[in-house]
Amino acid sequence: MVEPNNRHLSVRRQCELLELNRSTYYYQPCEESEENLELMRRLDELHLEHPYFGSRMLSKYLGIERKRARRLMRLMGMEAIYPKPRTTQRNQEHTIFPYLLRDLAIERCDQVWSTDITYVPMRRGFMYLTAVIDWYSRYVLSWRLSNSLDSHFCLEALEEALSGSQKPEIFNTDQGCQFTSIAFTSRLQDHGIRISMDGRGRALDNVFIERLWRTVKYDHIYLWDYETPWQLETGLEQYFAFYCHKRLHSSLNYQTPAAVYHGMAKEVTGLAG
Repeated sequence: MVEPNNRHLSVRRQCELLELNRSTYYYQPCEESEENLELMRRLDELHLEHPYFGSRMLSKYLGIERKRARRLMRLMGMEAIYPKPRTTQRNQEHTIFPYLLRDLAIERCDQVWSTDITYVPMRRGFMYLTAVIDWYSRYVLSWRLSNSLDSHFCLEALEEALSGSQKPEIFNTDQGCQFTSIAFTSRLQDHGIRISMDGRGRALDNVFIERLWRTVKYDHIYLWDYETPWQLETGLEQYFAFYCHKRLHSSLNYQTPAAVYHGMAKEVTGLAG
C-alpha cells in the first residue's frame, strides 16, 4: 500500500491519504517469543486487577521464575503499586505542576480534560495507546497509537483535541516526560489552560482515564487479540465510536458520553476530583 520510494509522494503524505497512522507503517514486530508475549498479556491483565502485586507475587501466579517476571515487567514499564504499566518516565529537568483536582467537584463538560498512556498487547507484539478524555462526560476527544514511547503521538492527540472550538479550563496528566515537555506544556499554556499533574506514585489521581483503560482492555482488546497495528487501529476506531456514541454509562445516568458532552442529555450528578 505505502511505497517508500515513491518520487511524488512522501511516506507521510501516503499515510495521510490512506488515513494510516505512520507508527503502524514503521512498526516492526518485537523479538520476544510467543510464550513471553502471552506472559506479558497475562501480566497486563493481573496488573489491572491487582496493582499492588510485585514481581514475587506475579511470578507465583504465572508459575515462572521471579527473574523472568522482573525482566518482562521492565520491558512493559510495569511497577507495583501503580494501577497501570508505568509507561511514562519523569524528566528531572522539566517543570512539574501542582495537582489541582483534589476535592474539586467536576460539574460541567470542558472543566477538566485528562490524558495518559497505556500498554496494548497484540498477538505478535505490542503498541502504546494515548487518549484525551473529558472528565465530566467520559467523552474521548482524541487518541493515537505508537510503537514507541516518544512524545510525538501524545502531541498529535493533544493537537486533535484542541483543533475544535472547545478547550478545557484544566488539563490533567501524570509526570511522564511526554507530558512535562516544553512542547506539550507550552501548547496548553498558549491556550490559557491551567495544567494539573498527578502526585508522584498517585496514579489514581487520574482515575477516570484509568477506568477508560480498564474498560477498553476488558471490553475489546483482550477479546480480539489483534495481529497487526493496522487491525488494532481499525478495531479501536470502531470501539471508541461505540464507547462514545452507543455505550451507556451507569455513572452518566445510563446515557452516552457523546450525548452528555454535546449537551443532548439530562443533567449528571457532579463528580469529585
